[in-house]
Amino acid sequence: MGVFHHTMKLSVLNPLRAALAILAFALCIRPVLAEEAAPTMDQRVAALEAYVTNSDPGKSLTGVAGPGHNGWMMTSSALVLFMTLPGLALFYGGLVRRKNVLSVLAQCLGIAGLVTILWWAVGYSLVFGKNFHSAFLGGSEFFFLKGVTGAPNTDYAYWVSQNVFAMYQLMFAIITPALIVGAIAERMKFSAILLFVTVWMFVVYFPLAHMIWGISGLMNGVWNGDAAIRAIDFAGGTVVHMSSGWSALILCLIIGPRIGFGREKMAPHSMVLCMVGTGMLWVGWYGFNAGSALGADGVAANAFTTTTLAAAVASFTWGMIEKIFRGHASILGFCSGAVAGLVVITPATGFVSTTGAVIIGVFAAAVPYLACTKLKARLGYDDALDTFGVHAIGGTLGAFLTGVLATNVVNGNLTDGNAAAKKNGLAALVSHGGLYLEQLKAIGLTLALALTATVIIALIVRAVVGLRPAADVERQGLDLVEHGEEGYID
Repeated sequence: MGVFHHTMKLSVLNPLRAALAILAFALCIRPVLAEEAAPTMDQRVAALEAYVTNSDPGKSLTGVAGPGHNGWMMTSSALVLFMTLPGLALFYGGLVRRKNVLSVLAQCLGIAGLVTILWWAVGYSLVFGKNFHSAFLGGSEFFFLKGVTGAPNTDYAYWVSQNVFAMYQLMFAIITPALIVGAIAERMKFSAILLFVTVWMFVVYFPLAHMIWGISGLMNGVWNGDAAIRAIDFAGGTVVHMSSGWSALILCLIIGPRIGFGREKMAPHSMVLCMVGTGMLWVGWYGFNAGSALGADGVAANAFTTTTLAAAVASFTWGMIEKIFRGHASILGFCSGAVAGLVVITPATGFVSTTGAVIIGVFAAAVPYLACTKLKARLGYDDALDTFGVHAIGGTLGAFLTGVLATNVVNGNLTDGNAAAKKNGLAALVSHGGLYLEQLKAIGLTLALALTATVIIALIVRAVVGLRPAADVERQGLDLVEHGEEGYID
């Protein structure tokens, strides 16, 4: 038995050794046949150093994802989805009347599914492709996520798998149209919302995201050396908050106020849900902002820190403004301040210092507070959950303040060390001043696209399926009629 077993081992191992020998020989002669030298020890060490610094590994490790950076980006992807489901759903759900709470949850879930399908089919490619050679749209090479694998797309991240990068960016695409729901809550048909979002993604979000973040984007000052507008937007002040917030204002004006607006009490039905949703949004926002560094590096650490400071300062400041001028600091005020702080710091978070973040936090409380309490009351529009006051005003403010407060001390991509920033002059603008002018150009273009497109899309949707439910349906509540369920059973 022992001799037989030993003989079997030899018979199995001999072919295995022969195969390994052939493989080793093939690997040895491959560089010669392909006329390419194997990476030297210095190149391999340099590649490992590049992994630590989240920079270009060179040829020795091209196409290899880094475990740490990949792990952080998968976590960040989950955190950003957590912002919508359940964070935004609960935040908005708590702010509406109880007869409409499920309608908000259904809208968030419906948008998540719809946008995911669009992103898989064409959205990712239109934003982050490049074979259109356009400053306004990406390309068709990644339609249906073709070729989007575990290997990095080095146009955007050296150490993050492209499929992870695509899923991370999907979460931004999901939450952006979901924010619009806040302005038209309690009075827009579910079918109309889905149709509006479908068209809006193609006309507004996909082009704008490419212009700001695409490698050939018109306004990608950091990575496009030929950018016509040398703007910067770290995590979505223009792409996410301005686009959704200004579109929300136009949509709520076209659809009109809720029945009884200004005559009936329309107080939030659950500040508990609102507070829980706010906490989830704050936690998820770390993936939103720090994740936008596309790696677990020093820039991500700075974004993590500035996000915390701006949100906390804005929440406290908003509460204290209420205390001084209204005699009480409300939970709604603290929650609104926290979200406003997170919104305004978003475009600046990887570009400003801690002091800059505190300054942003103060402005993030004061300006949106005036928009939500004074401007809305004076103009009389029914922005049900203050999407315009917080996201449009806050996103616009953040985009401008980024141009004032950005510093190359915290982000080397704003220096001459970044070839694109040197070529297009962004580095010089950051060093010598004037970046705020480029930010104003980006703000203007974002406004023009979002406002014009929303008017046209809303009018088309109104003509095709109608925007509002029947008056008796709105009075009864959207939960029962549109979704056949109730959020609460007494």
